[in-house]
Amino acid sequence: MSEARTPTNVRTLVIFGAGGDLTRRLLLPGLATCLTAGVPERGIAVVGAGLREPEDFTEMVREAFASELGAEQRNRPAVRETLESVRWITADATDPDHLSSLLDQVEGPVGLYFALPPSVTVASCEALSGLHASGRLPEDTVLVLEKPFGTDLDSARELNALLAGFIPEERVFRVDHFLGLPGVLGFIGLRFANRILEPLWNREHIEKIEIVFDETLGLEGRAGFYDSTGAARDMIQSHLLQVMGLVMMDPPTRFDGVEIPANTAHVLRAARLWPGSKDAKDAEDAEGVPSRDVPSVDVPAVVRGRYTEGTVEGRRMPSYVDEEGVDPDAETETFAQVVLEVDSWRWNGVPVVLRSGKAIGSPRQEIAVFFRRPPHDYEQFPSAEPLPTDVLRVGFEDESIQLELNAGGPFDSRGMTRAVLSAELPEPGLTAYGSVLRWILEGKRAFTVRGDGAEEGWRIMAAIAGEFDSGAAPLQDYEAGSGGPVQP
Repeated sequence: MSEARTPTNVRTLVIFGAGGDLTRRLLLPGLATCLTAGVPERGIAVVGAGLREPEDFTEMVREAFASELGAEQRNRPAVRETLESVRWITADATDPDHLSSLLDQVEGPVGLYFALPPSVTVASCEALSGLHASGRLPEDTVLVLEKPFGTDLDSARELNALLAGFIPEERVFRVDHFLGLPGVLGFIGLRFANRILEPLWNREHIEKIEIVFDETLGLEGRAGFYDSTGAARDMIQSHLLQVMGLVMMDPPTRFDGVEIPANTAHVLRAARLWPGSKDAKDAEDAEGVPSRDVPSVDVPAVVRGRYTEGTVEGRRMPSYVDEEGVDPDAETETFAQVVLEVDSWRWNGVPVVLRSGKAIGSPRQEIAVFFRRPPHDYEQFPSAEPLPTDVLRVGFEDESIQLELNAGGPFDSRGMTRAVLSAELPEPGLTAYGSVLRWILEGKRAFTVRGDGAEEGWRIMAAIAGEFDSGAAPLQDYEAGSGGPVQP
């Protein structure tokens, strides 16, 4: 299916905060893979912008490209043209006159990428609103906003209202790079390009869904960001909730920037903490929704933890509270697990486990769908336990696909056995940020976050924080290198 594009494709990419870690590690290497994939064919202009120029921005871009591309790839016309275009413009992203001057110096259509903290992004959007009011904002300007989109529900609503006042929604990209991970994109094809799975994609056939992104990494010098954020806000509020929306959405009529963001937002609108926790029930009562009987799960709706000293993959890791720059009294969690229910006709009563932890010894990074058991456990199948469930697993980054099935039986000399069908898909060629930048440059918005989808993420986060504050989810210690304080 083809997708309608924005009126004009981006010709110049301006990166605010271009001297930061996000640009160096992710944006620029992603752009390199995008260009080698032929998007766009003739290259683009790259402009770094900020209050102070890095030591050598042009060299920084060249090094980032070299980290991802070989010599032959760097010699392709689009890559050469882009590297030759790189320059820096010193500008205050929150100053209307600076912004107007910057826009006058670059070729349009322009994509303004905000690799900035949320508060600075808001101030910059306010300045752009002023430019629009005075007729100085080019009509084909595209805005690209990184997560977090706002800092809570109220700020997200205010930012959405601000944007709606001066720029059409089709020229706003709310970026969540998890939607560009190979496994996530592969999952979309697996579900909608085949007729095998979709008839089973509902509460009648699916028992549970787990979306897990555990990692062996610890703080890695990011105390300035992470200690004021934590695992729930960093990973669940945005990344894992957005993936959940894609996994559980109704089939779209078109794969475009209207249908998919709308369908994922509808999933998030129906999501709530797994009924049974006090805050979840209170929230239902406040909304006038009657309590319902739902299946029980073996873990609380919200679990949080923080790693202590331990060994991960042979390296000794200090306790989180002993990491440089950490406030030990802040009670920042490095592990969060949340059980949700999407209260819709399709999904009512199906627990959805979202989980992310740092310093985990045997990490999982996958989408796992557990199907219901057969309606009758036949006595002829020799097994001490009930028949295990069939499981579909899709890896986030390695794009591995596994289907675990029951096989054998009473007439098989092996008895009941387990078969695992697995496949490794080809390398995608694009990093997650390469996919994101490709969509921006081509004007394709299918895998962007709609405004109300961002707001719903903060609504769910507020319910999670309520469990933290009420004491229902106390901060638990877990040893670095272990499996975390609880298993899904």
